[in-house]
Amino acid sequence: MLRTPLRAALTAAAALLPTLVLGLALVSAAPPAVAAPTPVRVMPLGDSITGSPGCWRSVLWNRLRSSGYSDVDFVGTLGPQGCALPYDGDNEGHGGYLVTNVANQNLLPGWLAATHPDVVLMHFGTNDVWSNIAPSTIVAAYSKLVDQMRAANPATAVLVARIIPMNPATCPECGQRVVALNAAIDGWAAGRTTAVSPVVVVDQWTGFDTATDTYDGVHPNAAGDQKMSDRWYPALTAALRRGTPTPTGTPTASPTASPSPTGGPTPTASPTVSPSPTGGCAATYRTAGEWPGGFQGEVTVANTGTAPISGWTVRFTLPEGSRITQAWGAELNQSGTTVTARNVSWNGVLAPAAQTTWGFLASGGPLITPLTCTAG
Repeated sequence: MLRTPLRAALTAAAALLPTLVLGLALVSAAPPAVAAPTPVRVMPLGDSITGSPGCWRSVLWNRLRSSGYSDVDFVGTLGPQGCALPYDGDNEGHGGYLVTNVANQNLLPGWLAATHPDVVLMHFGTNDVWSNIAPSTIVAAYSKLVDQMRAANPATAVLVARIIPMNPATCPECGQRVVALNAAIDGWAAGRTTAVSPVVVVDQWTGFDTATDTYDGVHPNAAGDQKMSDRWYPALTAALRRGTPTPTGTPTASPTASPSPTGGPTPTASPTVSPSPTGGCAATYRTAGEWPGGFQGEVTVANTGTAPISGWTVRFTLPEGSRITQAWGAELNQSGTTVTARNVSWNGVLAPAAQTTWGFLASGGPLITPLTCTAG
């Protein structure tokens, strides 16, 4: 009695078997989802050589991209400056800053919390040298910064530069002071490096000529930017390979789907007349440091219009008795208490929403009056 139903059931199951096998094969053949790679976050850290405009960053970023390192994110709380090539311009290059002040005032933890770097490129100490601060004090500041980096990310890779030479007209002793600082960096780095958080020295000093590679004895010109990029590149790519896959080839573009046919002609919308783009600028000021009888000012110029600007002029009034003694990133003229600042060759052209930062040292009390900015 049971044999006939059983045979019928087995026959039905056998008939379904090919379908089940095919279904399993299709499921097995589907490729697993692949998560997009997480970009490596690289913080350029330093002073005006890194950030005002610090166009070695532009050269370096473009070389990384052309070499296949597409998953690299330059990070920082400061935006890009005026450089010839488009690039990821985020950075922590603070014009006029001393590394000893950044350490003493605990400025770095806030920048780290905002940006979360995996790798730090540090060229820092030029203003300390200018201020005749001892090499031992400067490398002690380096140590504090490295400790703060590791507190934020224990696996931070730190690439620290032997800084480029200096030969400013106002500091004939600075050249030898740079030599003394650089001589202390190798031993310091050897004592700070670990397997988890390596400290790597990058020699930016050797082969760099202030006569041909700077425009003022301190800040790199285009030739200097290229040299700095060339020195950073092998050390940075080694750090990238340490924690990320090797560069990838050019991705294949996905096929474009053919448009679906429509049931009839699409009505043509009336043309919209766009307003003509305009350029404009705004200047903001902050006191970056203050001491008895003097202060350091920092001015940020931003393009507030919808078209690029080719230059800018900022005007402001200093308190009576104040006098500007040094400036970077702008050409300044002071007449009485009135100061006129104009862009230099590399930071006049600003795209819409782009900005540049320049600074100065002055005697007397800090600036308190508003600033005006004129584009063109």
